[in-house]
Amino acid sequence: MEYREIVAVTGLSGLYQLLTTKSDGAIVRSVADKSTKFISARQHNVTPLESIEVYTTGDNVRLQHVFQKMQEHEATVPLADGKSNDATLIKGYFKSIFPEFDEERVYVSDMKKMLKWYELLKANDLLKFEAEVPEAEETAAAPDAASTEAEETKEEEKPAKKAAKKKEAEGDAEAAEGEEKPKKVAKKKKAEGDEPTADGEEKPAKKTAKKKKTEEE
Repeated sequence: MEYREIVAVTGLSGLYQLLTTKSDGAIVRSVADKSTKFISARQHNVTPLESIEVYTTGDNVRLQHVFQKMQEHEATVPLADGKSNDATLIKGYFKSIFPEFDEERVYVSDMKKMLKWYELLKANDLLKFEAEVPEAEETAAAPDAASTEAEETKEEEKPAKKAAKKKEAEGDAEAAEGEEKPKKVAKKKKAEGDEPTADGEEKPAKKTAKKKKTEEE
């Protein structure tokens, strides 16, 4: 069981470990007594603790940040009783450990809930938080979408260029063959043309000679 798995469920007191989610609800395990139950999505909403933020006079902070402040000051500032009805006492406690609290937007009921959750998490050794990654580092670690698209475009262009060169080479070869074939045909026609002409000249010459010989006789 880890802090990132812990959720708050509307309509139910305490904290729960989210085991699995379904289309109609979820299965959770109680942090307090370790009992497992199914909760209907129609009746309950599930909120991870790590997604909860607390109002301050500046930027909002994660709930775990408040828990860390409570943990750091526990040796010097006694933990307030989450069951107490003394609003002044509870407000004074949070003001001493976290002066940036926005008292107008953070209600006493929310403060009491945070105190109860802190005690429950502490009892189950769940006050171990994962280090938050600064936004600058996340941006640097994230791949540049434009660069990635450019690289993919280059990879796609390479095969296209190869295919174009191949087609161009094939076209040149076909053009070369087309130029050579007509030449051969021309030569063949010329040769065929010479033969009939030669035959045509010889045959009339022989007939004329025979005719002249007859006349002389």
